[in-house]
Amino acid sequence: MFKDRKDAGEKLAKALEKYKAENPLILAIPRGGVEVGLQVARNLKVDFSLVARKLPFPDNPEAGFGAIAENGSTFILENAYYWLSGENIEKIKQQQIAEIERRIKVLRGGNSLPEIKGRTVILIDDGIAMGSTMRAAIELCKKKEARKIVVAVPVIGSEIAGEIGKKVDELVVLEIPRYFRAVAEAYEKWYDVSDGEVLDLLREQVYEEKAERS
Repeated sequence: MFKDRKDAGEKLAKALEKYKAENPLILAIPRGGVEVGLQVARNLKVDFSLVARKLPFPDNPEAGFGAIAENGSTFILENAYYWLSGENIEKIKQQQIAEIERRIKVLRGGNSLPEIKGRTVILIDDGIAMGSTMRAAIELCKKKEARKIVVAVPVIGSEIAGEIGKKVDELVVLEIPRYFRAVAEAYEKWYDVSDGEVLDLLREQVYEEKAERS
């Protein structure tokens, strides 16, 4: 469906052009959502930042049983307590809070989130499978009193789309495959993004913004 995350971001930007006049804040979920979100922010010429963090299984870091945002907003799957003890869940939460703090320092230069209260916020990822991380990000925006919350992704499963759509003002999706198992299936070129690549993308964004102002 998409060549890569850049391609997905450019296509998603076209679907979000109607929001340009609202001067929205783009919040991307790292690491995979960063390039997608940056393409949207570039095309709409609006503010951009990063948010939220998955709660991974100890034996399978790529899979998550929930997510936590930097303000403590947490979403945990109902059946997580069948897989893990409350003690283990709390331990993982504390580990991820430390990781969030590290990422804020490394990926955002220690800067806090831009002002959310009263703004239209567009939450972006490279796709949604279970939706745990996105739900935590939605709760963060609600607690910070966003005026409008929009979730925008290139691809999502139909069942999760219905659930996420009920929690926000609008859900913008490019593709809802009939048979959907993993976000990676929607991309010709797919790989796990490193912190280094995220930093490179952010540096490129800062350079472009300075060039435009000069």
